[in-house]
Amino acid sequence: MTPIHRCRLAFQTRAFPPCPAPRPCKGEPRSANQRLGAGPRTESAPKWALSGPPALRGRRCSESRSHPEGRRGVAGRRRRRRHGAARRGLEPRRTHREPPGAGGEKPAGRGQGRRGAQAAAQGLLGAEVRAGRREPCALSLAQRGGRYGVVIRSQERDNSELDFIPINSRFKCVQEAEETLLIDIATNSCKIRIQGDKTAERLFEIPDEEHCLGFLSEVQSIQEAQLKDSLPEHKDSASWHQMEKNLPGLLQASSPGALGFEDDFNALSLEKKRNMQNHQAGSRRDPPPPPVPPSRQFHREREGTSRDQPKVTNTMRKMFLPSTQSGQREGLIKHVLAKREKEYVNLENFRFFVGTWNVNGQSPDSGLEPWLACDTEPPDFYCIGFQELDLSTEAFFYFDSAKEQEWLVAVERSLHPQAKYKKVQMVRLVGMMLLVFARKDQLSNIREVMSESVGTGIIGKMGNKGGVAVRFVFHNTTFCIVNSHLAAHVEDFERRNQDYKDICARMSFVTPDGTLPQHNIMKHDVVIWLGDLNYRLCIPDANEVKSLISKNELQKLLTYDQLNIQRIHKKAFADFIEGEIKFIPTYKYDSKTDRWDSSGKCRVPAWCDRILWRGGNINQLHYRSHMDLKTSDHKPVSALFHIGVKVVDEQRYRKVFEDIVRMMDRMENDFLPSLELSRREFHFENVKFRQLQKQKFQITNNGQVPCHFSFIPKLSDKQYCKPWLRAEPCDGYLEPNESVDISLDVYVSKDSVTLLNSGEDKIEDILVLHLDRGKDYFLTISGSYLPSCFGTSLEALCRMRQPIREVPVTKLIDLGEDSFLEKEKSVLQIGFLNSEDASEMPLQMPKEIWLLVDHLYKHACHQEDLFQTPGMQEELQQIIDCLDTSIPETIPGSNHSVAEALLIFLEALPEPVICYELYQRCLDCSHDSRLCRQVISQLPRCHRSVFRYLISFLRELLKYSEDNNVSATMIANLFTSLLLRPPPNLMAKQTQQDRQRAINFLYGFLLAGDEE
Repeated sequence: MTPIHRCRLAFQTRAFPPCPAPRPCKGEPRSANQRLGAGPRTESAPKWALSGPPALRGRRCSESRSHPEGRRGVAGRRRRRRHGAARRGLEPRRTHREPPGAGGEKPAGRGQGRRGAQAAAQGLLGAEVRAGRREPCALSLAQRGGRYGVVIRSQERDNSELDFIPINSRFKCVQEAEETLLIDIATNSCKIRIQGDKTAERLFEIPDEEHCLGFLSEVQSIQEAQLKDSLPEHKDSASWHQMEKNLPGLLQASSPGALGFEDDFNALSLEKKRNMQNHQAGSRRDPPPPPVPPSRQFHREREGTSRDQPKVTNTMRKMFLPSTQSGQREGLIKHVLAKREKEYVNLENFRFFVGTWNVNGQSPDSGLEPWLACDTEPPDFYCIGFQELDLSTEAFFYFDSAKEQEWLVAVERSLHPQAKYKKVQMVRLVGMMLLVFARKDQLSNIREVMSESVGTGIIGKMGNKGGVAVRFVFHNTTFCIVNSHLAAHVEDFERRNQDYKDICARMSFVTPDGTLPQHNIMKHDVVIWLGDLNYRLCIPDANEVKSLISKNELQKLLTYDQLNIQRIHKKAFADFIEGEIKFIPTYKYDSKTDRWDSSGKCRVPAWCDRILWRGGNINQLHYRSHMDLKTSDHKPVSALFHIGVKVVDEQRYRKVFEDIVRMMDRMENDFLPSLELSRREFHFENVKFRQLQKQKFQITNNGQVPCHFSFIPKLSDKQYCKPWLRAEPCDGYLEPNESVDISLDVYVSKDSVTLLNSGEDKIEDILVLHLDRGKDYFLTISGSYLPSCFGTSLEALCRMRQPIREVPVTKLIDLGEDSFLEKEKSVLQIGFLNSEDASEMPLQMPKEIWLLVDHLYKHACHQEDLFQTPGMQEELQQIIDCLDTSIPETIPGSNHSVAEALLIFLEALPEPVICYELYQRCLDCSHDSRLCRQVISQLPRCHRSVFRYLISFLRELLKYSEDNNVSATMIANLFTSLLLRPPPNLMAKQTQQDRQRAINFLYGFLLAGDEE
């Protein structure tokens, strides 16, 4: 009997007795009793039970408040660590560097502090960790050939050569963050990772933390001194300003992060530590609005590429240096200039060619001229979108695709021969690719080019559905081009509507340096939306549709078109315009032919491929399909537009500008700005996980001058609000007597749910609404929060036999504090106190996981595209409420919604199923199945049970892959990012090789035979 059957039997009793411990996988160590066949397995304590296993000594979890030595001892230890972190964060001592010698090694340490010099000269004793082994060694600083470097001397191998790693701009020496560790046993040791220009990263354990910190300080001092020597001297501020423009790389390198030291994870606030635990790289699929405020969203989604960039708020206040009077003035002048734009611009028409084609994973097999060069006059711009560029499973997880280059080359060869074009931008998300080309003579008039992508596949892990977009400014007109591939299947028009809303809500363009305000799709003068929108005909009979097509009764057919129906009912694309369709449906054909689908499914023909637009001064000249291209089961579609673009008349612009400056001079001397607020107190009742609440208020400019308002951070904060709150708009300009409605949105995502569940955060905040040259207004936010099992630790959930909403808040806080002690006792294999009776013993795994998996096991093994089709938001909310408030006999919603609920649950865990401190070990042993099983055997009890239960279920799914289209590769890719997440401080450093090793780790379990 497999664990999935045993757990089903155990959980079918509503009293929820403890589940029998799952039997180990092949190769896992068994107890002596089990080997001798002496009854059920009892987990005996190994030799290291009292001191902790070598790999775990000195480690602790971020939840350390329930450590046996008590809160006071932990608090004292935290104070010491904060002191150490602060000490590490201070500017290092400047060292006097000796002139380079002719050769040989000299101890580094002259002019250094006493402890640092001692560590540098005498050597730092410790051990290098390699493949789970520790080799004693000594680290020291020395000079060789005029260069400073780290010398590594092994103490195991006599007469071994010294390893010399030069300290240069690409050298890294980083202390490993403590928050990634699990168990907090009193220790003074620390770990450092060293990586040279031409050497791989190496891990060292140093038992003396004080000497280790001194050593790190000296290394940083050497790097800073070298960097300082490498920068040219500047004579005055003006020349240095010019150098600042020309040497951005050097200026970035002067930040601490560029010197080889990470931001100290210990120095972060508790709130940021917790919220970072759930941050993932890549696109995320959260429900419709609100997205997070601009700066938080950019930091999360671009963390891997902008770790060393300063954090900024992308508002006009920041853009125009609002901390100075000149900055505020410039911002207001630009606002008034925009209002009077008609006085200094002329409209000039330009030709835009827009094309879309779902290529069904095929490679180009013919020239694209019949599609891209079908007009006699060349266009000024090409906007070309592809869908299903690559259908391989691996491509769904954002890997590179060879098809990208194939189709890019095919397009470049087929552009209109009578003009020369240059690629402006390209963006791809899995199978969706968008290309923008412009005539070379127009390139100088294009600026502020940005691209973005949003995946709407299941929890955003699979970008097979979603959208990509490019925005730019051409002369004085803003453009946004969106290419999307929405949900498939005739009956899923509501899911397509949801995809459209998700893309609109989550697609925002933010510059890395924050020099431009944030833009969403609709904040552009011209928006062109193209793609395989997948809306079908509400006629089930394919023969009837083909008959109407043969009679050319296209207008009658279009009355059954789902996109037209949804637009009429304002469900999707309500503000968009589509040209008249005079071509036959472009889907579905037998590939390489003009014959309608003759497969067993016999798809009903439909206009899946569409082009729509919104904005003024747009005239569509052509809207057509191109039947000559037969590569795919879709036909390409194109539209040709004349678009009126605003071109600035420089002479008139200067006149308007000077007029505005004179007006501003007069008004600033006579008037101060003022605002009137309709309300200042807001209460949000019964806030729930992933359930949006909105309240609105109005602000009115009751002064005599235009004003700029913005929400600003409080003195000790970096953001203007807490992670679960957002104000929209968060800044703007108002003319005298002008009003604007501001929406306050409360939305608890996976990034903020853990703190709210544990009671460490509350629905309480104060917003500061700042008025430039005026006063600040304070808004009070309050409310009540209903805790959720989503975002609660596995240990705490195993202690709850009733739904989480029935657990008193005080007990929830206690359970959160006890979760670390529970985990430590489990890892150390220490039995529970004898006073605990069976009713107080924790469950083998959370009942919520069992309910979700058991439902899928019973009802979804044959479900087509399981874990590949997203659920419906309404159904997901019903499932979350059901699990939070009851122990249901059946779970509501479709199989796809239940499957996504399981993924959301795993993603929201504050610590993943495979604990953070075992992440690196999993990667190191991914090549050996026996070692992999040994790692799993060292997980805390409930984590181990959940892992085995999930693996058993996933193996069952793979038995029905012909029905559910599930493959081991797809499952391994999807679940690896949920079960085996890198620690927060290593998230941005995860390489493709690391990710592949993590996938291999899980893949081995999926392909292994059933447990005996």
